[in-house]
Amino acid sequence: MKIIHLSNYMNHHQLPIAQNLYNSLGEDYKYIALDAVPERRVQLGYEDINDKFSFIVRAYDSKERITLAKELIADSGVLFVGHSEEKYFKNALKKGKPVIKISERFFKENPTFINRVRQFIRAKRRLAKFQNKNFYFLCASAYTDEDVNKYTNFKGKTYRWGYFTELKTYDSIENLISKKEENSILWVGRFIDWKHPETPILVAKKLKENGYNFKLNMIGTGDMEENLKKLILDNGLEDCVDILGSKTPKEVREYMEKSKIYMFTSDQQEGWGAVLNESMNSGCAVVTNSQIGSVPFLMRDNENGLVYNGNDIEEIYKRVKYLLDNPKTAEEFGKNAYYTIKDEWSPEIAANRLLEFCKEIKDKGECSLFESGPCSRI
Repeated sequence: MKIIHLSNYMNHHQLPIAQNLYNSLGEDYKYIALDAVPERRVQLGYEDINDKFSFIVRAYDSKERITLAKELIADSGVLFVGHSEEKYFKNALKKGKPVIKISERFFKENPTFINRVRQFIRAKRRLAKFQNKNFYFLCASAYTDEDVNKYTNFKGKTYRWGYFTELKTYDSIENLISKKEENSILWVGRFIDWKHPETPILVAKKLKENGYNFKLNMIGTGDMEENLKKLILDNGLEDCVDILGSKTPKEVREYMEKSKIYMFTSDQQEGWGAVLNESMNSGCAVVTNSQIGSVPFLMRDNENGLVYNGNDIEEIYKRVKYLLDNPKTAEEFGKNAYYTIKDEWSPEIAANRLLEFCKEIKDKGECSLFESGPCSRI
């Protein structure tokens, strides 16, 4: 079975799945990159890996390569579509081939009246045409299913998916967790409004006011950086909050491995949020917003982390405080988080399931092999 993945560009969040598929399928798997990696991503520490693997076809490089990409699409058995214009896959649909859309949520904005009108128009323009086609969704957000079935009908054609970051395994997760820095808290992301980088600083303010000794490290850059530095200075937090700038993915993981608590504070505009996979894999006790796309799939509140809803500082503070007050519970959450990724949401498990999923979709038009986790029906 020939599987083609068509999207904008390869990144380190998609690479582990691609490598596993290539290991299983060899030349019957290709990833078609339609675009070069944007410069802004490179500046954030993303490596341009489009030209580092033989299974990646850089369609943007030349007319010859876009022709090759079209030939590969035409010859595919199953076509996965990420960020791509319809023109690249419409012929596959016409021929009745399975087209599987890998998608974060469609409607990230607040549901005001005018936004609902816009959503309705967008759904009718972008989704309705595929309702009665051989078209399925691998949902890289727990909210994609709700979005695509709000104004259109894809009932029974939506399945759980996500981003699958590199899996790191440890001889002893207990040993890794025991060596984490005491009362250490980490936040990673761009300094932009919907990621709410102000939230961990405001929580730090309350922690300090209540006599807690802790260290909050924040990794990232962005438009809010100067305001965040001012917020730290105005509240006298220079001794317990550090802004570390941008780091490579490898360096980020090293900080996660040293940190006991990970705060993930984005709102509903966070499509998936691969830092959740990475922090859980690193044995962190996570405090996170339920509105983030990955959270309902990966998190079990009060078992492998703590979940809140919205952006109420007091509620978030209570959860971080609880973990500082109960270090053994925090360690247990971190261990459970590690095994959630290792045993349920690893790239190898997802890739193996994906191969079975493709066969079922191709042969039967549905897949009911899995009750939970990757490729299970929503």
